[in-house]
Amino acid sequence: MPTGVLPAAETPRRPLSDRIPVVSHLKHSVGWQRTMLVVGLVLTVLFVVVAIFAPWIAPYGYAQRTLDGREFGTLQPPSATNLLGTTVSGFDVLSRTIWGAQTALLVIVFAILFSIFIGIFAGLLSGYFGGWLDRVLVVIADAIYAFPSLLLAIVMAIVISHGQSTLWGGILAAAIAITVVFVPQYFRIVRSEVLRVKSEPFVESAKVIGVPTIRILTRHVLRNATRSVPVVLTLNASEAVLTLAGLGFLGFGIEATAAAEWGYDLSRSVSDVTSHIWWTAIPPGVAIVLVVLGITLVGESLNDLSDPRLRRRRRVVVKGGDE
Repeated sequence: MPTGVLPAAETPRRPLSDRIPVVSHLKHSVGWQRTMLVVGLVLTVLFVVVAIFAPWIAPYGYAQRTLDGREFGTLQPPSATNLLGTTVSGFDVLSRTIWGAQTALLVIVFAILFSIFIGIFAGLLSGYFGGWLDRVLVVIADAIYAFPSLLLAIVMAIVISHGQSTLWGGILAAAIAITVVFVPQYFRIVRSEVLRVKSEPFVESAKVIGVPTIRILTRHVLRNATRSVPVVLTLNASEAVLTLAGLGFLGFGIEATAAAEWGYDLSRSVSDVTSHIWWTAIPPGVAIVLVVLGITLVGESLNDLSDPRLRRRRRVVVKGGDE
């Protein structure tokens, strides 16, 4: 090394815990914000675990009505055979509540994957190229966004399913119906970020030196325009659960013999409540509330913790409290 030349300072590499979205937010959260995030993560993880291991956790199948050749009976109160009683159709309430978590998780995964792919792709092209393409996509997104989300999902479910209610057909129909509702949200977020990022010096420099457009889009623009997508993803996941439940409650979801679905079970238990039969409505209703609460707490916590101003203010408050 030549005399008098100082070695270049190496940029310290961020630890892995600071690069994983949820883990980094949990690490930097404090006080009530951390409590909300932890509670949300516990409820969300519990929901995912129950959904994945539903075939092993549920005592019976989602459409099973007999055990050893003996029928369960209809509207039977909780007992040793049926821990949460049976429905008006003779299904085990506990089993259908557990299996319903699997249906909800599948719809959430498919709906969000479809929404992210279409919304990010359209927002990337619209924000970067502009012109007539941007105007057309913005008008389409605004037109879709103007419709009530549940009404639009009902229309799309009718168009897609054609009255069929098979397991995968119903799941895909519900997922695609919810996708149509979510795409404008991802489109708007990505487009606004692309409009900001494409005017940055590093993007202009890449254009000047002749970097291919596809590489600029994927390597420079896309990576910096999707930072807020994880936050929107968690909030949309809870909305997907409510939309799926709304479709099932109104009779546009999946039938009982095809899969277990909380909204459908709630719709069938409405008349039971007036007869003081509580066990058919409370389990699926509580399941919907807990799942939506857990995912919403995670989403709202990530949204707050992603704001540098809130993080800075929170650090000042904590330091002031310690003093």
